[in-house]
Amino acid sequence: MIKIEDIQRRLREAIQYSNVSQKELAKKLGINPSTVSKYMRLDKFPSLDTFANICEILDISADEILGLK
Repeated sequence: MIKIEDIQRRLREAIQYSNVSQKELAKKLGINPSTVSKYMRLDKFPSLDTFANICEILDISADEILGLK
């Protein structure tokens, strides 16, 4: 069973280990850096379109973040 907490954790790890800073990620997404910070603290989950864009920017499969791979 897929749990949102696990997805959030994997997303946070993908952002942490990428070569993209939180500030740079926010700029590429057109969102406030504080929003990315909320993703990192697991306080908020991105909308589906933002999630897809994060995966594209980080060059990571959504399946991997979702725990399907």
